[in-house]
Amino acid sequence: MRIAVIERTLCRPSKCNLECVRFCPINRAGSKCVWIDEEVNKARISEQLCVGCGICVKKCPYRAISIVNLPKKLGKELVHRYGPNSFELFRLPIPKKGKIVGLIGSNGVGKSTSLKILAGIIKPNLGRYNEPPDWKEIIRFFRGSELQPYFEKLSQGKIKAVYKPQTVDKLPRYFKGRVSELLKKVDEKSIVQDLKELLALDKVWNRELSKLSGGELQKVAIAAVMARNADIYLFDEPASYLDVKERLRAARAIRKLAESEQKYVIVVEHDLAVLDYTSDIINILYGEPGVYGVVSLPRGVRAGINAYIEGYLREENTRIRDYRIEFYARPPPAEWRPETVMLRWTTLEKNLGDFTLKVESGEIHKGEVIGILGPNGIGKTTFAKLLVKELEPDNGYIESFSGMELSYKPQFISRVDYPGTLREFLIDSEVDLSSSFVQTELIKPLGLTPLMDRYLSELSGGELQRAFIAATLGREANVYLLDEPMAYLDVEQRYAVARAVKRLTSERQVATFVIEHDIVAIDFLSTTIMVFKGLPGREGYASAPSDLRTGMNNFLREIGITFRRDPETKRPRINKEGSWLDRYQKEVLKEYYYVVLEDSREKAK
Repeated sequence: MRIAVIERTLCRPSKCNLECVRFCPINRAGSKCVWIDEEVNKARISEQLCVGCGICVKKCPYRAISIVNLPKKLGKELVHRYGPNSFELFRLPIPKKGKIVGLIGSNGVGKSTSLKILAGIIKPNLGRYNEPPDWKEIIRFFRGSELQPYFEKLSQGKIKAVYKPQTVDKLPRYFKGRVSELLKKVDEKSIVQDLKELLALDKVWNRELSKLSGGELQKVAIAAVMARNADIYLFDEPASYLDVKERLRAARAIRKLAESEQKYVIVVEHDLAVLDYTSDIINILYGEPGVYGVVSLPRGVRAGINAYIEGYLREENTRIRDYRIEFYARPPPAEWRPETVMLRWTTLEKNLGDFTLKVESGEIHKGEVIGILGPNGIGKTTFAKLLVKELEPDNGYIESFSGMELSYKPQFISRVDYPGTLREFLIDSEVDLSSSFVQTELIKPLGLTPLMDRYLSELSGGELQRAFIAATLGREANVYLLDEPMAYLDVEQRYAVARAVKRLTSERQVATFVIEHDIVAIDFLSTTIMVFKGLPGREGYASAPSDLRTGMNNFLREIGITFRRDPETKRPRINKEGSWLDRYQKEVLKEYYYVVLEDSREKAK
């Protein structure tokens, strides 16, 4: 089975020499395998005539063409195709009443498409985009599976679905007014007051939606979905914009929805710890982003996430990645010599209206990555702006050494009005595209190669985030500062960014600050930790950099949760609050993070 996909945003027949048409061997033999569709002014490829030689893929100057060969038997499980030479989705996750089904996979392999099909927003066409099947044929396609009765009810209007989209920043465009007004308007179960307490919305209850931050909008969107009376609830990345404590608050609310009301719930999430904490069942989605996606067989949470980390699905004998994601059971020691200091600061104070920030004195060294943890509104970005001199401290000073250059990626990306392509943007950002480090550690791992000739204004949030990370890490500097670089990125992209940060910092002997809410990512890339505490929006207090073990324990003690390590992959897993293990770690071990417990198989040995 052969799939030929053309990325329409990249295909520009008016600006190329039609290499795909001219060099196709089938065309040169007199047949019509590749041609320009005059209606849309884009290239088209006949998958029946294509022999998979790959010449058009290599010759296309804009890298708009992908040709993939798949097992023939997979064609019998094709659920949806968007159009000619477009993305294909194979199989669907199966909703379970009273259980939370978690979806994990790279961006662009069909997670959001799966949610929209199950929500009834997209009607599956079984690959026949020209002559879509009716509901009777679709139901027959899924006969013998749990999806057959599900689609029977969906087609008859007996299943009502509510969908929380990935992007919540558009919410103020559709509703003008206060948070309380919105939630009372959509409250079909008379639980609005319970949701106010459950998601801690009291501080924003009487505020206009247009005045809310990303994290506040996320919680309002989750509450608006939960207030609706539906049979299936679909959450697309509910942890985005939220800090660690708020992520757990949202996860608890979603779990309560599934357990107490016995509803179907499906969650897409890239934070491994939150996905683990929230889900009962895991479906892995794999494939080639933008080309095709395959939904794996359902697995238990631990087995599913571990299989994804390993990159190999044993039951299906399928390798989805040529490397495993590595975690470390114990933090590496951090020892610094005085001559390696890159930047030093005294005790700092900064007042911004009603907010006050105090920072303990500290320093950063060559080869050191300082991970910065803390809740939203506590002063992390203010500290970043002090470091890059966008703000001046009211008390104290920052000492930078001669010849020091700083590269900064801000939290909010505002240069989307850049008129040129990604390639031009990187060049203007002083990134050397001929550098082997830039190509092997940034451009290729972050999947920017096919985006190089796309205009910056056309990129999605995740693509734009990756572009700014490449621009920040790709330029020459002594100190790098990344503010929430993992937002919008999938697990593999987060791993690629973390690996690039570690390698850049170590090999070039530079220093890096990373502000992030993904505690798994911070654990992976950091050498030392700064913890921010206080009262969000009122006062913040930042500790001096400490070793990973001390920093993680201080941070988790502050928010009252514990982690254990998976005995196989060593990935961090959140303990259920009040569980025996949670109490044992807090009261006996006094260890909130670096705990590896043997499973029953290891004990048996």
